[in-house]
Amino acid sequence: MLDESLLDSPEGLAEADHRALLRGAAEAGARVRTAARHAAEAGVGDLKPDGRPRAVLIAGPGAAATQTADLLGTLAGAGSPVTRLAPTGVAPAAGALRWELPGWAGSVDLLLIATPDGTEPGLSLLAEQAYRRGLTVVAVAPAGTPLAESVSGSHGLFVPMAVVPYDHDEPLAASAPGVLWALLTPLLALLDRTGLLTAPPDTLQKVADRLDAVAERCGPAVVTYSNAAKTLAAELADSLPVVWTEGVSAGPAGRRFAAALAELSGIPAVVAELPEALAAHSALLAGPLAAGADPDDFFRDRVEEAPALHARVVLLRDRPLGGLTAAPAARELALTHDTPISELEPEEGGELETLAELIAVTDFAAVYLALASAPR
Repeated sequence: MLDESLLDSPEGLAEADHRALLRGAAEAGARVRTAARHAAEAGVGDLKPDGRPRAVLIAGPGAAATQTADLLGTLAGAGSPVTRLAPTGVAPAAGALRWELPGWAGSVDLLLIATPDGTEPGLSLLAEQAYRRGLTVVAVAPAGTPLAESVSGSHGLFVPMAVVPYDHDEPLAASAPGVLWALLTPLLALLDRTGLLTAPPDTLQKVADRLDAVAERCGPAVVTYSNAAKTLAAELADSLPVVWTEGVSAGPAGRRFAAALAELSGIPAVVAELPEALAAHSALLAGPLAAGADPDDFFRDRVEEAPALHARVVLLRDRPLGGLTAAPAARELALTHDTPISELEPEEGGELETLAELIAVTDFAAVYLALASAPR
């Protein structure tokens, strides 16, 4: 059950936030600036690539690496394929994970390693394997870790991850807001130099400014009725989020939102892109999860009986090119099945800015839902 009174209690939220998730969301803009500075100090801006790599491989543990690969692949488009190397192992522990290069990988390919840990032996072995096969290796991880030493020893480029002291108070959540931007920003700067995407320093500054603006609008001191993130968290209480995305930037933002809900709040969500989402989830909205599927819910004891789980559509939209949009059809399908719908659309700006806004608002919403739903 969601404690809605906690949403409008900044002191209560701070007391419940043992993992500093709200602070991480609020400081996302600052983390981008620090990460961009670390990338510049590491020499990323001085690189003079010979050309685009044939393929970009990304390795790292958990949701942070998955989402980084998803975002970079979306932004890079068809310029060079971006592939995440999935780990194998008997457990998700750092010492148990192993990564392998595909057989075709060689000197014309680029290996990116992104981890908020840096103690994984498997990643150090991967960096050494890549060096022997002639791949260019770039890693973002905390400074002073075994991975940092391995990459530097293999003549790769190491960029220290932008960390803050409270990161080490509790185990880092892979979907924590600060972790994504600390890993992603240096890689954006790097791929800008290779020509795979456009993320010059002034664009990264605009991203940081947009994240700051969202933090001002969605921070814990802003009341629910004027706070888009708190409103979304309250709307998703006791619901199955059905996340529909439209636009290039919205796709990875929606997938990250679903992952953050699962990891931070323990809430399952389904996600799909429009217009295919309308066919993929039509049966879901027409089934027992539809809001009107349980006629006896009207007579439920609101105090003693838990509410039935019903779907709620969350429509994340970037402005579609050419004015073509499936949003009207999405609204009609949801309302036809008595399914409520929440919508988020960023303010105008560049592709990275609108992406950052969608991620930031949904990050705040996932954190508020986690804190206000946690048992106390």
